[in-house]
Amino acid sequence: MNKIKMKLNCPMPVLDYDIITLGHGSGGLLTNRLLDKTIFDVFNNEKLETRHDGAILNFKGKVAFSTDSFVISPVFFPGGDIGELAVNGTVNDVAMCGAIPRYISLAFIIEEGLKMEEFWDVLIGVKYAAEKAGVIVVTGDTKVVERGKGDKIFVNTTGIGEMHPDADIKAENIKAGDKIIVSGNIATHGIAILSVRQGLEFETTIESDTTNLNHLIKELLDKYGKKIHLFRDPTRGGVSATLNEIARDIKLGIDIKQALLPIDPQVDAACEILGLDPLYVANEGIFIAFVDNEIADDVVKTMNGIENGENAVIIGEVVDDHNGKVIIESSIGGKRVVNMQIGEQLPRIC
Repeated sequence: MNKIKMKLNCPMPVLDYDIITLGHGSGGLLTNRLLDKTIFDVFNNEKLETRHDGAILNFKGKVAFSTDSFVISPVFFPGGDIGELAVNGTVNDVAMCGAIPRYISLAFIIEEGLKMEEFWDVLIGVKYAAEKAGVIVVTGDTKVVERGKGDKIFVNTTGIGEMHPDADIKAENIKAGDKIIVSGNIATHGIAILSVRQGLEFETTIESDTTNLNHLIKELLDKYGKKIHLFRDPTRGGVSATLNEIARDIKLGIDIKQALLPIDPQVDAACEILGLDPLYVANEGIFIAFVDNEIADDVVKTMNGIENGENAVIIGEVVDDHNGKVIIESSIGGKRVVNMQIGEQLPRIC
């Protein structure tokens, strides 16, 4: 977080209190002082400055709309924090619809006793991610709950964006023969979070892959349009959950190959040590794309030359066999069904 502070040049202001108190959520003087010196100062823009209960936005056509809540523990983790994660997660959800994210709302539920410095760090994480994604915060809310009724801070973000004119993103467009592309290394986020829990330590630091994907998505839609049939980000439940949900919806089979799955060697080693299957581990900075067979190789080549797509590869294809199921071929040629995960491998992952 210190690197982000330095990059954005956002020194923490002098505040009346060192910690968040219940009074900061009362709607009175303390609330106004907190908002004035933090949120309104950090996210200063014309729409937010109206200080209304909502924001008035102008759009020319269809829009995509998505909301999400973030309750991750710990709040600060290798490679990111809850503020950065919240913006990236919502921006990516809007982009997966084939839209160009424009605006987000930002709501906090803060536990009494949170240090002001930690709250400031979260805000700077939000600012950093929003500027990188090219979205602005236009409305929001702040609540404070009693000590013990939260876990430092929870964040809710809602995103809205204009549909790309060449996008036609829906599962029903998928057909047998379509190729399945993963935009980057899998399982990185989940292992990064696990590495700072339960006293686990690895010899090298594994950082979360949290990032915005909207710029990469837009470039693909600009070039390939309707030949891209579906985008989906495999967050909770990992690649396995995402592919199983899609296979169920399209009533076709999915074949993938273990040898093709992109994974960082450190993450792969950590999964092996901990007895985890990388397919079931959460991600926050990659997406899965189902594309027409004739453009698949070119899509990968294009992605490899764009930020956040350098490690993109084809991992499998859609088939007419074993409808509704995902089959993986192991490195030695054996095959098995990849089932939907039961329960949570890693709680509080986002």
